[in-house]
Amino acid sequence: MPFLDKIRWNMVGILGKIILFLWAKSTRMKILGEESYQKLREQGKPVIFLVWHGRIFIVPYFFRRRKIMPLVSPSEDGEIPAQIMSRWGYRIVRGSSSHVIRKAWNVMIKELQRGGEVIIVPDGPRGPNREMKLGGLKLAQETGAYLVPFTFSTSRKKFLRSWDSFLLFYPFSRVVAVYGQPIAIESDLKGDALETERQRIEKLLVQLDEKADKYHS
Repeated sequence: MPFLDKIRWNMVGILGKIILFLWAKSTRMKILGEESYQKLREQGKPVIFLVWHGRIFIVPYFFRRRKIMPLVSPSEDGEIPAQIMSRWGYRIVRGSSSHVIRKAWNVMIKELQRGGEVIIVPDGPRGPNREMKLGGLKLAQETGAYLVPFTFSTSRKKFLRSWDSFLLFYPFSRVVAVYGQPIAIESDLKGDALETERQRIEKLLVQLDEKADKYHS
């Protein structure tokens, strides 16, 4: 990366972290459904968080300083969250379904095999919105990791006119962060059975968004 670009991206990361921290700190946050996830971690079980692209705004702040490994797109759009998250102790791995992912895949497998945590955006980086790809399920099959859906919503919503209907929260809002129930994937599922499971989990993720959206309604 050219020197001037490094300076520019460093400024993006530093300022982005400060702004997001102050923005999120101004809210009143409620956390729901964390108990089952905490039990997994107490037992040393590996976890793959599933977060829709449109619900990732809170992720860098919420999971900060936990040394989680997020899969971030290698595109320029992915550089912004990568710069911010790297300053909060995340162990960034770059890759996506629209780019060569074998190296990133192997890194995530090693992380999960040692009992770590990974964050995947199952409809990213280009959608369609809330249509889940198979990558997370296959990663869980290879490693024995549990899939844990995660989302958030807010009392004062702002949905952007983007492909993912990106959700922002206003400063001083009430925010709810919601964990779904952990999901174990059978290692021998394939073909139509695996597709049926993909559809089931996709529906659960959508329902989790609906639960979060209704919390402050």
